[in-house]
Amino acid sequence: LTDSARLPMPRLYVSPQNSPNAFATGRNPRHSAVCVTQGILSLLNREELKGVISHELAHIKNRDTLIMTVAATIAGAITMLANWARWAAIFGGFRGRGGARRDGNALGYLFMLIVAPIAAMLIQLAISRSREYAADKRGAYIAGASIGLASALLKLEKGVKSFPMNANPTTSHIFIVNPLSGHGITALFSTHPPIKKRVEILNSMKIQGGRYD
Repeated sequence: LTDSARLPMPRLYVSPQNSPNAFATGRNPRHSAVCVTQGILSLLNREELKGVISHELAHIKNRDTLIMTVAATIAGAITMLANWARWAAIFGGFRGRGGARRDGNALGYLFMLIVAPIAAMLIQLAISRSREYAADKRGAYIAGASIGLASALLKLEKGVKSFPMNANPTTSHIFIVNPLSGHGITALFSTHPPIKKRVEILNSMKIQGGRYD
């Protein structure tokens, strides 16, 4: 697959997580890594796993890994500030000396509590969704077929719901499918395109002569 993608061999890791998933990381193609969970190795067949690995190699080829890592760092910092504001409010951060209320600070804390997490999610949404579609397409080209990845995505969607990962939401966009449960607010701000749409696009592709349409 690395020969097909014209990439150097990345470092390979297996996480003991039961939740089926995979991700790529690294600052450039020469300093990259691909990690798969034990759950995904148990769930997928060879062709499906080939599709998943090709998808992750596509992220490396497209140099998404650095951008997605930076996005996770920014989102994590924003979320950390929001958490700091929440705890400051709990322990009396809204009051000045002598117990007097400081409405300006209160508004600032409220802004951090409400707006900051949304801003963090929007950063990830803007970066992640278009790059997932692009990685699906290039991954199918690397694998030589789109059916393996399409089948894998359908299995992973069910597998992740059965075994959600205890992952930090600010890093959810680096995985091939959303590692969170997908219920409530996490579904509203999903960093990934709908699996159904991804599969439809993959099934419509025709790969001929080393090119995809």
